Amino acid sequence: MAMDVVDYEIKGSEMQFVEVELDPGEAAVGEAGSLFFMDAGISMDTVFGDGSQGQAGSGLFGKLLGAGKRLITGESLFTTVYTNQGTAKLRVAFAAPYPGKILPMDLRQLGGTLLCQKDAFLCAARGVSLGIAFQKKMSVGFFGGEGFVMQKLEGDGLAFVHAGGTCIKRDLPPGHTLFVDTGCVVAYTPSVDFEIQYVGKVKTALFGGEGLFFAKLTGPGTIWLQSLPFSRLASRVFAAAPQTGGGGKEEGSLLGGLAGGAVLGGLLGDRDE
Repeated sequence: MAMDVVDYEIKGSEMQFVEVELDPGEAAVGEAGSLFFMDAGISMDTVFGDGSQGQAGSGLFGKLLGAGKRLITGESLFTTVYTNQGTAKLRVAFAAPYPGKILPMDLRQLGGTLLCQKDAFLCAARGVSLGIAFQKKMSVGFFGGEGFVMQKLEGDGLAFVHAGGTCIKRDLPPGHTLFVDTGCVVAYTPSVDFEIQYVGKVKTALFGGEGLFFAKLTGPGTIWLQSLPFSRLASRVFAAAPQTGGGGKEEGSLLGGLAGGAVLGGLLGDRDE
């Protein structure tokens, strides 16, 4: 499968975006809703499935299979292909969905395959295939949560994934094991053994706030971890949001109501005059 070789530049600090430079005829594949901006002369084509060249030539069955894989991982059935139709270099940019870091992944240097969380993929050079990878062990399926169904990126091109918060990269030597919160695993190479381990103590599981299970990652291989999974961010936002539709406790419901009434009365008085 032929891969497009693209140049890129990652900009920003907390809220990053990646700017991809396309030569004439080159294309990039973006996740639905990830577009930031693009130069005039770049065409957009929404395709069924993952947009890879191999899938495009495999007929209706291949396209349905690719779309089904994406549906299982919770992604959209469609991806968008951005193609440079001009005669000069043009740029298209893709933005991160929440605070964190964008990580460039050269699949050629990683052995052709990378496993990542199902919501981590942002964009890639045309030719990178997006599939799914189920964990082999049943314990992961029952208790793995975010780690059960992973996206599989295949090819020898460049792909970009997004990690929440701060990201670290660890090279695990053979036999070395690391225990991680299941949502904090961004990506890992296929040689890493991934399984789920019980915390071990009921008191820790119930009152520690860390859940019942850890992800157990054993080398050899490379892993990428994130300090702020989107699920954790969403739960904190939901917990802090007013649950009754009014202002939060910090605002003071009684004083807030009185102040609101005074403002409304003043406005009505001004209109009467």
